[in-house]
Amino acid sequence: MDSLTRDVEKLFYRNNIMRYRELYEEKSLVFKSLKRLFDIVASSFALVVLSPVFLVTAVAIFLEDGGPIFFVQPRAGKDMNPFDMYKFRSMYKGADRKFEEMMKKNEQSGHAFKIKDDPRITKVGRFIRKYSIDELPQLINILKGDMSIVGPRPILTFQMEACNEYEKQRLIVKPGLTCYWQISGRADIKWKEWVELDLKYIEDMGMLTDIKMILKTVPVVFHGDGAY
Repeated sequence: MDSLTRDVEKLFYRNNIMRYRELYEEKSLVFKSLKRLFDIVASSFALVVLSPVFLVTAVAIFLEDGGPIFFVQPRAGKDMNPFDMYKFRSMYKGADRKFEEMMKKNEQSGHAFKIKDDPRITKVGRFIRKYSIDELPQLINILKGDMSIVGPRPILTFQMEACNEYEKQRLIVKPGLTCYWQISGRADIKWKEWVELDLKYIEDMGMLTDIKMILKTVPVVFHGDGAY
């Protein structure tokens, strides 16, 4: 890559970085307040309604592989600030220690990690992953304010830190439980398109957009397409 090409690329990134930051800052305080209020009400309601699912999942995990029931892992949050994300444990105990070894078999491009037939996943884990039940404890993250119902999916902190400035813009907003990526194919979508979908959300974000995305998420979760 010659110096002129690098300069053009830097100019493109700088202009677009400014653009997406400005797009978010132009969103009204009323919208941002409503979004947070909706997150609190919706996550509280969901935690109560889904409590039987939490109980059954916890018992199933314990019967197959003992405790712990939950898996806590640092993820990159809004403006790259790390937070501890909660999930139901879907892998055998100690599976995270094999992460570097498994990275050699990574089937996702860019800075994300996905393996369709990951040998570290338990039988219960395969089921709860297929139907996104493993993600339900993130309702607690939403209630705490780490995440939103709708927003870019959070990836591992060190993976996000390895991204370029253009890609890091996906976290100008809070990460979320569902997003364009979630309803468009999930793990079947490669990293470059994933980033563009997240940036598209920053352009489109509004209460109507969020509600439409939540409604579209329900059938996608039941079909289990692209989830592993």
